Amino acid sequence: MSTQERPEPSGKVALVTGASRGIGYGVAEALVARGDRVVITGRGEEALKEAVERLGADRVIGVPGKAHDEAHQAAAVEAAMDGFGRLDFLVNNAGTNPVFGPIADMDLGVARKVFETNVISALGFAQRSWHAWQKEHGGAIVNIASIAGVSASPFIGAYGMSKAAMINLTLQLAHEYAPLVRVNAIAPAVVKTKFAQALYEGREAEAAAAYPLGRLGEPEDIGGAAAFLTSSQSEWITGQTLVADGGLFLNAGVG
Repeated sequence: MSTQERPEPSGKVALVTGASRGIGYGVAEALVARGDRVVITGRGEEALKEAVERLGADRVIGVPGKAHDEAHQAAAVEAAMDGFGRLDFLVNNAGTNPVFGPIADMDLGVARKVFETNVISALGFAQRSWHAWQKEHGGAIVNIASIAGVSASPFIGAYGMSKAAMINLTLQLAHEYAPLVRVNAIAPAVVKTKFAQALYEGREAEAAAAYPLGRLGEPEDIGGAAAFLTSSQSEWITGQTLVADGGLFLNAGVG
């Protein structure tokens, strides 16, 4: 979207973690498209700079760093407050899945890393956003979970466990932060991103055949859902997990 096509600033500000590419970028793109100003984070400084340029450097700030680093969490929230003066929305998207295989023999250090990045960092960002702005002014939080968190997830068990914890974190925050802040989660099935590439690369048609809607997800599918859950149209929704799976769960139990 060119700068000429973009709407006037909405007055709202969002922080989207893990947004240099993939789902996070799709979310940031949707929020910028409706007029929000956005702070995005990512581990790769160059990729983050490129994302800022594509989204529009006049409305987007990039803060490089690792999600589990508390100093990085503080820097990202400070960037929103110093650069834009407020922080209405937080989208916790940063995540990792460094291991593929059964959990019976999994190195516990790897499991700890997954939880540190996928769950504890989300809590850290939520705490800092709350104290910086939302506690007094309200807002919304969206946690990007996964269908791996609501079902068995063979060979990505640690990831699934962490996403189940993230769904429960959503419930805890929704209860504690009400009535000023709404907290919801999105649980996608396979979305076409570099992160999920191993799940469909070289066999996309075969993978998509399992989905009643006939295709895998795209980042903009999740971006649209996040935009809804941070909009006035969802003001009576909190503590929910929206499954975005192309109908995949409709096939559960079908032999």
